[in-house]
Amino acid sequence: MKNSHIVENKEHEAVNGSMRRGPVLPSLDHSQKELTIQEVERGPPHEALFLVLAYLPLFELLNMSEVCRSLRDAVDKDVLLWLDIIVEKPLNMLFSDEIMIKLTSKANGRLRTLALMSCTKITDDGLQQVIEKNPHINRLYLPACTGLTPEGIMRAVKTLTEHYQSLKCVKINGVYNMNKEHLETLSSYLQLNPAKMEGQMQHLCFFHDHRNISVLGVEESYRPIDMEICPRCNEVRMVFDCPRETCKKKRERAMAECRGCYFCIPRCEECGKCIEVEDPGEVVCADVLCSDCWLQLPKCNFCNRPYCSRHANLQHSTPGSTGFICGICHVDFIGDFM
Repeated sequence: MKNSHIVENKEHEAVNGSMRRGPVLPSLDHSQKELTIQEVERGPPHEALFLVLAYLPLFELLNMSEVCRSLRDAVDKDVLLWLDIIVEKPLNMLFSDEIMIKLTSKANGRLRTLALMSCTKITDDGLQQVIEKNPHINRLYLPACTGLTPEGIMRAVKTLTEHYQSLKCVKINGVYNMNKEHLETLSSYLQLNPAKMEGQMQHLCFFHDHRNISVLGVEESYRPIDMEICPRCNEVRMVFDCPRETCKKKRERAMAECRGCYFCIPRCEECGKCIEVEDPGEVVCADVLCSDCWLQLPKCNFCNRPYCSRHANLQHSTPGSTGFICGICHVDFIGDFM
């Protein structure tokens, strides 16, 4: 009996050891191993991958081109993949004139959309080079490209509208030193007379929609230029309408509208309503919330303050708790116990 127990223990140890080591594979000699490796390397990517390429954002498309030679050739040689170039995080911080010229050249002069979101290293000269080689651009998005000047943007828009009238939408919010003369010049290039501009302004623009809208989710007829003259401060800025019911009624009765830039009329980050005197509640982030949205959002377990949806990723979860801890409380309280 004792010997049988010893045998059983050894069998269990052998089984457990084999499970830890993984499945036992048949031994291959050197020639068989080399043949197997070559077969794996030569195997082409699945055909479905090539169908996916057209739906990938720029960052993932560039990564896909580094996977293998077949995908690299497919990405480089397919002009359709490069007709709409949208540069967002994390590429925007490294996106320079040289990179922009190289990538836009893949469209072979057929570029339709150039969207540079907060690309601070782009200059007027680099943008102009791309514009001259791609005269059929119909959407030019340059928000927060602080390396550009109003004069450089006007030159680019003028080039696009001199011979072709394909340019339909320009976004320049966040470009420094934009004034009324610049706005009037851009409007003239886009052939926007005052009556047409007034008609375009009838499309309501809400602050929370502006925050959450996708680059290609805007219809070209929405607003040709995202900037206008604020009726409150008379500066060239983005102007927002108010979705609050009382403000809607004022607008319908042609009364004084709750309409203006964010500096003149603070807006709720969640719903875009104007902030009333009794509204502001303490928020962890720097954004502003109306009382309705403040009540609906989850609060920090320690300080009872919410994050807005845009900064909800800054929450810290704790084991055994259903709520969250904000970054400030996490440093002040939890950090003391670490």
